[in-house]
Amino acid sequence: MTTSTFRTGTDAKSPAAKAFAPARTAVERANAVEHQPGDALRALAPNWFAVVMGTGIIANAAATLPLQFPGLRGAATLIWALAAGLLVVLSAAWIAHWRRHPEIARSHGANPVMMQFYGAPPMALMTIGLGTLLLGSDLIGMSAAVAIDWVLWSAGTALGLISACAIPFRMITRHSFDGDAAFGGWLMPVVPPMVSAATGALLIPHTPAGQPRMTLLFACLAMFGLSLIAAFVTITMIWSRLLHHGLPAAGMVATVWIVLGPLGQSVTAAGQLATVAPTALPAREAAGLDVFALLFGVPTWGFAMLWLGLAIAVTWHARKSMSFNMTWWGFTFPLGTCVTGSTVLYAHTGAVLFAVVAVALFALLVTAWAVVAGRTVHDALYGTLLHPVR
Repeated sequence: MTTSTFRTGTDAKSPAAKAFAPARTAVERANAVEHQPGDALRALAPNWFAVVMGTGIIANAAATLPLQFPGLRGAATLIWALAAGLLVVLSAAWIAHWRRHPEIARSHGANPVMMQFYGAPPMALMTIGLGTLLLGSDLIGMSAAVAIDWVLWSAGTALGLISACAIPFRMITRHSFDGDAAFGGWLMPVVPPMVSAATGALLIPHTPAGQPRMTLLFACLAMFGLSLIAAFVTITMIWSRLLHHGLPAAGMVATVWIVLGPLGQSVTAAGQLATVAPTALPAREAAGLDVFALLFGVPTWGFAMLWLGLAIAVTWHARKSMSFNMTWWGFTFPLGTCVTGSTVLYAHTGAVLFAVVAVALFALLVTAWAVVAGRTVHDALYGTLLHPVR
């Protein structure tokens, strides 16, 4: 068994910074152009599925946004279709990557930074599955949408449970981490079960009544707890790392936003499960979940808003040293979960506060997505994002 020591640090030369920092000089750009077209697959990694997550969450958030206006649902459907197309393309490219560059593909599972992002593919699957149920049903019918969602949710849940167990196990047995190593990416492997809980809730009404429906509800609740406790432990380590060691390297600052993911998604999951609980549980137990959705959801939402403020402040502080890399997609999906969490709280309370925040955060989400998507396309075409210098 091999053991490696890893640290993130604030040094721009740290392994974490190197894992994502693209080359920027004119010479490096010129070298990148000399690569063969097929070499673009060399740069493909699990973190690219964050593109699907960050795009799909816009569609899902828009579908349930408290403020609905003409054209919003149509635009959301187009975004869902774009995200679904990206999922298909990336999945095919990743298979080709494994066949053409198996050594590089296997190395991602051994890299202490990149292996964290094996949580992205299962979350991408479930994000598109939910969008199919919420928006795709308008185009393909509810029966087909439910069937597709079941397939994507089941595959995403299985892969997510594997990542939630396998990646921490690999961290424990294969690597030795310094005190400043914790970063937002450590949450990626343990968040998928929370996404399973939030998205699986919408499948409960489409599950046969009785034991099957109850089983799915309790499975979602169990995954909610699995992910929540692991996330809270990890967030504590990230908070401690920031206080004791300061900001991460400039190339990793965007990962601070990932903390918003389990916070917003847990609020969403609690609310969604409480909404569908009456279809699967006796009235008393269902009422208990409804109370829990508020007693848990509102305080957690409050902490999410605190972290959002810190994330914005940290990003603004480091803005001049932050060159674009794929961690910027951390600005999107985690923020989107805060939109859906605020929307769920509004649905359960009727408090206008949550509706206003949901709409404001949605506007911020769309702005962040436009910037990050634009930079991704630009660097994929003209930079070294797909043709890194070897």
